[in-house]
Amino acid sequence: MSTSTNSQSTAPSASSKAVNLPSSKFTFWLVLCAMILLATNMRAPIVALGSIAPVVQEALGISETQIGWLGAVPMLTFAFGALISPAIGKRFGLENTLIAMIALLTLGMVMRSVVPTWLGFLSGTILLTLAIGFANTLAAPIIKQRTPNHIALITGLFSLTMTVSAGLVAGVVLPLSEYVGWQWALGGWSILGLFALVIWVLLRLRLGSSTHQVVAPLTSNHSNISMWRTAFAWQIAIFMGLQSLLFYTVASFLPSIWVSKGLSAVTAGQMGSVFQFMAPVAILSLTWLVNRGRPIQALAVFAAVLNVIGILGVSYLSPNLAWLWSGLMGIGCSAIFTLSMMLFSLRTYTTNQSSELSGMAQFVGYLIAFFGPLGTGWLHEATDSWDLPLLLILILMVINVVIAWLVSRPVMVDGRRA
Repeated sequence: MSTSTNSQSTAPSASSKAVNLPSSKFTFWLVLCAMILLATNMRAPIVALGSIAPVVQEALGISETQIGWLGAVPMLTFAFGALISPAIGKRFGLENTLIAMIALLTLGMVMRSVVPTWLGFLSGTILLTLAIGFANTLAAPIIKQRTPNHIALITGLFSLTMTVSAGLVAGVVLPLSEYVGWQWALGGWSILGLFALVIWVLLRLRLGSSTHQVVAPLTSNHSNISMWRTAFAWQIAIFMGLQSLLFYTVASFLPSIWVSKGLSAVTAGQMGSVFQFMAPVAILSLTWLVNRGRPIQALAVFAAVLNVIGILGVSYLSPNLAWLWSGLMGIGCSAIFTLSMMLFSLRTYTTNQSSELSGMAQFVGYLIAFFGPLGTGWLHEATDSWDLPLLLILILMVINVVIAWLVSRPVMVDGRRA
């Protein structure tokens, strides 16, 4: 069975009656363009700072600790945005809320460049990452509501665009700063925010607001589900959180770990690139396999096992295969993130439920992820070794294989068979 069939069978009445579309083909392309433009703004401003951090630190005269806070802020604001965005999206409409958040994100990017002080840079980072936290949560319900027959395809392209745009920006922002200055190199990307704002306003004008659409009546059992009291919601939150913990920890420390195991600094840095560049491979492969009707449960477990093999290789196996261990973790992390985004839509009955599940899972997930780099760094300093933090991460990844099997079963959020 294909993904489009799955998405229809999960909520036939809600999906088919929720949206009054002028044209299904028109809606598909409009939503696809809107989601791609949104995705170009959702990771690039964050990774751009990491690539240019030494330049910003010198220009603003700030400390390593202050740079560290700029790196920690996104996970906290992602979590806070995920917590409050479902209620705000329900109250004001998904499109209206996202339009406001895109404007806030663009303002944050501009603020970081035009107010070249520590307070201005921190404030801009808080604004843009809070907006991204909202977008992280509301993307899945938008896809579910507007294009219920293409959930896997648009989710996959959305995730792929985030990854590719982040990689491109990370590679060009530092060389660009040498020609136009760091402020333009960072702030110039706000033009993408303006493009996204225009297309989302067009989508809102042509398709209306989600708050004004009539949703087919659901049984009380379907409509009164509390995500905080649902086993499935907690399973997906832990599943996504442990993946994020591995991702942010590896992104922070992988080159340092490989240097400690005998690789040169240049080669160790290349392993970080291998980890990041596996994301497009994972996302495209997963999207194709899901659309071909491959079992989601098998794909989820396989992705989680890849993370186990990768961290096992980093910890105990030959550094001569560093590219393999790094690449396996890159595939596993990206596949699990994309699959989680799909499950927010595929395993819920209504758009509101999709939003609430996305918000709850991402709030818990980013809180779990926040402690990955912090805990790993603290344990490394305390023991002067990577052995203990790597062992603990390996244990968590083994646990996530079990969680992967649970979260990807063909059941809906209330435990009924999909």
